[in-house]
Amino acid sequence: MTLELEDIDRVTVLGAGSMGHGITEVVALGGYDVTMRDIKEEIVEDGYDDIKWSLEKLAEKGLVDQDPDEVLDRVDTAVDLEAAVEDADLVIEAAPEKLDLKRDIYGDLEEYAPDHTIFASNTSSLPITQIAEATERPEQVVGTHFFNPPVKMDLVEVIYGEETTDETAELAYEFVEDIDKTPIYVRKDVRGFVVNTVLGPFGDEAAWMASEGVADVEAIDAAMVHQRGYPMGPFELSDMTGIDIGYDVAKEAGREVAPIVEEKVEAGDLGQKTGKGYYDYEDGEGTTYEPGDGEGVDTLRIEARIINRAAYLVREEVATPEAIDTGMRLGTGFPEGPCRRADKIGLDVVLEKLQDLHEEYGAERYEPDPWLVEKVEAGETGEDAGSGFFDYGGGEDGTRDYTTINHELHDNGLLEIELDRPARMNALNDDLMQETVHLLNNVDVDEVRAVTFEGAGDRAFSAGADITGFSGIAPHEVEVTEFFQTVNDFPRPTLAKIDGFCLGGGHELALACDLRVATEDSEFGFPEIDLGLIPGGGGTQRAMRMLPEARAKELVFRGNRISAERAHKWGLINCAVDSEDFEEICEEFVDDLVNGPPIALKKAKQVMNKGADENMEAGLEMESQAFGLLLTTDDMEEGAMAFMGDREPEFEGK
Repeated sequence: MTLELEDIDRVTVLGAGSMGHGITEVVALGGYDVTMRDIKEEIVEDGYDDIKWSLEKLAEKGLVDQDPDEVLDRVDTAVDLEAAVEDADLVIEAAPEKLDLKRDIYGDLEEYAPDHTIFASNTSSLPITQIAEATERPEQVVGTHFFNPPVKMDLVEVIYGEETTDETAELAYEFVEDIDKTPIYVRKDVRGFVVNTVLGPFGDEAAWMASEGVADVEAIDAAMVHQRGYPMGPFELSDMTGIDIGYDVAKEAGREVAPIVEEKVEAGDLGQKTGKGYYDYEDGEGTTYEPGDGEGVDTLRIEARIINRAAYLVREEVATPEAIDTGMRLGTGFPEGPCRRADKIGLDVVLEKLQDLHEEYGAERYEPDPWLVEKVEAGETGEDAGSGFFDYGGGEDGTRDYTTINHELHDNGLLEIELDRPARMNALNDDLMQETVHLLNNVDVDEVRAVTFEGAGDRAFSAGADITGFSGIAPHEVEVTEFFQTVNDFPRPTLAKIDGFCLGGGHELALACDLRVATEDSEFGFPEIDLGLIPGGGGTQRAMRMLPEARAKELVFRGNRISAERAHKWGLINCAVDSEDFEEICEEFVDDLVNGPPIALKKAKQVMNKGADENMEAGLEMESQAFGLLLTTDDMEEGAMAFMGDREPEFEGK
């Protein structure tokens, strides 16, 4: 029997610990009936109580729109393994990371579970192939590595064992999507899968640098956080996860361990859990580095090794660059994927750094991956060359592939642009702004009648600027206003379709559009003041021109969010509508724009935008000139004829 997604009626999760009950909660939130099983009744009860507590907290914070009791009604518990899996279509095993234990479990599953059941392991490090050997159906065994805590972490690695069929992996992938998580394929059963394979050098190379005395612990952490935008430094991360964890992984893999790591483990200083690691958490404050610290640290040394591991995964066809970047952003909080960052740095620069390190130290860890060497020799060195990990196009027609926006130009002239960073609530980073500017500057304007902007996902239009994306940028290098001005000046009407958070830079993007329609649940604001900043994309000026002075200053000075209803009353948006009516209302706006007279709409936008910055006399003069010009167009004649003939006009922009 070939199982389809719609055939999955009951899921069983084996394990009620932190991962087990977290996965159970996610599956139940996804609408599935799920049985949570563990070896002792008290463990199961504790896990069930943890789910109940979590659901209530999520509901209190408005993070889920389901009744906690209704979700709990989908959760059953069990201690007896046979009873737990006898009618399961999918079993997700979340037992402790011990291979013999897992193999024993899968041997029992072979006996108790139906023949069609898919077996999925939540292992974070053990080979799927070796786990699957305990069954007579290894083709139905797949890895589904959830990240901790499952309720908050969006990523799931879907891992092939040597015998896993495409049908099994694809079903697991579809299931993960159906429970509102983001899957990536790991197509070969390599140690560390994708995320841990690429993350390894982040801490490992930092430890070698500190051991050699080329930079101290806090300087390295400060540089990686404040210059390169990582959520925390490598030593800070190691202290949080446990220095012994990374040590054990390295030893198990047969890798040489940096002296500073050996010293910490031998001294029992394992991080936060022991009160002391690279930082002091008992008598000290933990990390004390500040912005500006870490100048001169060779951050490329760390990033080159990270990129080298990504190249290995691509060469071995373990994962695509897209999957690697998605995994590292969602699984570790990297500001951007290592493949995308490599293309911006330049693969030739990365290769040269690795070659220099390999020549200096002779260590295997610096040996450049053959994929990287081949790419550089072929001249495919990244974004500037038009190709690297990704293909950037850049043909004679000005087209290129984009990584942070989706777009489509419809036959009716509607250009739809979707901000595609849902994991970051579509926060604006340098890539997104540059790609939007490139698209608007290179699209055939004559083919466009109107443009819409919207955010991917169901949480935000855009929650603001991604501050991590601007790490390391000097004040004189900040040019974020080009993005907003390009949107503002585009010679066709623009509409912001706002559903969810519209804050900071996202709010500024909406104000740069000509029209704004929002769902009633949307929120607006300029929270920059709470960061010691001000809106930097025209927000202060556009707000002053759209609102009474007191309202504009209230938005900027106080930094508070306002509802869509208040935004409508103030005049920030055209209308606030029920979410069920949102698409219909937007379509009505779009219909008027794409079927309207292109030349007249273009002139109206020019006159109104420019006239707002002039005195009344100058504005009226511009209006008069535009009116006279429009009298000579074919569109004006078509409009008049249609009016007299009582029919809809068909404007052609002539």
